[in-house]
Amino acid sequence: MILKRSSGVLMHPTSLPGRFGIGDLGQAAYRFVDFLEQSGQTLWQVMPLCPTGYGDSPYQGFSAFAGNPYLINLDQLVEDGWLSEGSLSDVPDFPVDRVDYGPVIEYKMDMLKSAYHNFKEKADGKAHEAILQFKKENAFWIEDFTLFMALKDAHEGESWRKWGKEITLSHARAKKKWRKKLADTIQAHTFYQHLFFEQWKALRKYANNKKIKIVGDIPIFVAYDSADVWANRNLFYLDRSGCPTAVAGVPPDYFSETGQLWGNPLYRWKKKDADYQWWIERIRISLRLFDVIRLDHFRGFEAYWEVPADEETAINGKWVKGPGADLFHALINEFGSELPIIAEDLGVITEPVRKLRDQFQFPGMKILQFAFGDGATCTDLPHNYSTRGCVVYTGTHDNDTTRGWYEKTATEEERDYVRRYLGVDGHDICWDLIRLAFMSIANAAIVTIQDLLNLGGEARMNLPGNSGGNWSWRFKEGDINEFISSRLKELSETYGRNIKPKIKSELVV
Repeated sequence: MILKRSSGVLMHPTSLPGRFGIGDLGQAAYRFVDFLEQSGQTLWQVMPLCPTGYGDSPYQGFSAFAGNPYLINLDQLVEDGWLSEGSLSDVPDFPVDRVDYGPVIEYKMDMLKSAYHNFKEKADGKAHEAILQFKKENAFWIEDFTLFMALKDAHEGESWRKWGKEITLSHARAKKKWRKKLADTIQAHTFYQHLFFEQWKALRKYANNKKIKIVGDIPIFVAYDSADVWANRNLFYLDRSGCPTAVAGVPPDYFSETGQLWGNPLYRWKKKDADYQWWIERIRISLRLFDVIRLDHFRGFEAYWEVPADEETAINGKWVKGPGADLFHALINEFGSELPIIAEDLGVITEPVRKLRDQFQFPGMKILQFAFGDGATCTDLPHNYSTRGCVVYTGTHDNDTTRGWYEKTATEEERDYVRRYLGVDGHDICWDLIRLAFMSIANAAIVTIQDLLNLGGEARMNLPGNSGGNWSWRFKEGDINEFISSRLKELSETYGRNIKPKIKSELVV
């Protein structure tokens, strides 16, 4: 994929302001799109939009296909007639600067259940036909997912391993029995998914009409407690009882001396998944949601770090060959040669990983926070970029904010090198690195919303290895102002990043 010279902002929808305790797909999202347009930006990068599970992480979702119902905007449901005006008159006093997930989820689900109750009472033939059409268009995943969620409800949120032998093993007879027993709850979850996809489709269309592309994120691995693993146990390394025999992670790295033990089940790549059909369908729905896909942990497609399931850290793992070019040829056969993919090529990158990335012309990533620790030869320094075909970031969702990094994490040697490299005194370090990203030869430059707001480590989105306290940061109404917009637009114009792209969108979901 050849990216045009462009720039944009990394900001997950949960970080948007609003009165319902969590950012959603309502008017604040549309105002953010307006801000991007006014600021000369053409890219909006988000994290996975899946329904979140353990730790509220979008990288540990209940499904690789479904949307997050907590992102559904309730005001829109009033407009659609599924909620009454008065139902939103007594919203709890949620924090405005973070997501308090427990109370938010309880409130949001109560409202969605009310909306579903009203749907059952008031929906006409057209509304029911829309649901049926949605189910038809998403037949590959929707039945397993909605049954999975209904079963979780029936078992008080327990992991699928604790549901009882027959349904745990996803036997057809047990599934048929539970589908009949939980028919109403299954229909409710179908309704929630329809609402999410309709709201996201409208938002994406609004962005595309303003020549803004949405960059989405696909984690290579899926959560163990997910509909994907439960319904497709043959695709993963599990024993007969459903327990993982090996799990995913990465060896010791920048973030952790003992590596990162992610715990995700690993794919049985040798089976090729009936010519990779599961992956083909995953990419298909992602292309309905996004204009560009960032493949998280790209190096795992060449080789991944396999850790025995009983290990407590990731140290005692080993590299195992992944599907390599075989998978991407299958995707090209289905979707054509111009796969709109960014390769997250961070971590332990070897020559075979680089060859795989370059074979398919996938842009890789450069992180400026990684650029100043190894002297003038560091490949993350802009003067060493060997190609324009890459995407430069000030930092990602896994990094500290740029100010937090500079003030707390960077060594004095790194801070000194930053100042000398840029010819600055460091007092405006966020915008110094934003300017450096924009002036680089990288075809795309993406900065975090936290860096635009010049925030410190208190605004960090995720600290890898920490199971709690992540993914909750939000900005407040009024934080984004005309000064920030004009400053961002000036940089875009100065460094030629404000050329509007041509967008061909697939919006049928």
